[in-house]
Amino acid sequence: MTSLSTHILDTAHGRPAEGVRVRLSAGGTPLFEGRTNEDGRCPELIGDRQLTPGNYALEFAIGDYFRARGVELPDPPFLDLVTIAFGIAEGDGHYHVPLLVSPFGYSTYRGS
Repeated sequence: MTSLSTHILDTAHGRPAEGVRVRLSAGGTPLFEGRTNEDGRCPELIGDRQLTPGNYALEFAIGDYFRARGVELPDPPFLDLVTIAFGIAEGDGHYHVPLLVSPFGYSTYRGS
C-alpha cells in the first residue's frame, strides 16, 4: 500500500501552520478535504484509502491561513492557493509532500 503525508511549516513565523485547508485530488476528482493540526500535519489525509500509481494534486489554502493570523496581504494575495501536482510511480511505499511557506514564497520536495 502507498501512503501519503504532508507537513506545512510557516517559515515567516517559524512554526507549524495550524488550520490550513488541504485538499487531495486525483485527475480532478476530490479524494480528501481537511485541515492541518497544531503540528501542521494532516494525519487523516489518506485514511484507509489506497493510493495507486498516478497523478495527484495537493491544494493548500495559504492566503486564508495568513489572513486568519492577521497578516496583511495585498489584494489579490501573491499566494492564495498553492497547488502541488505530483506523481506516484511506485505501487508500494511512502510519499511525504512537505510545504514550507511564507506569504511570498514556498518550497516543497519529496520527503521521507
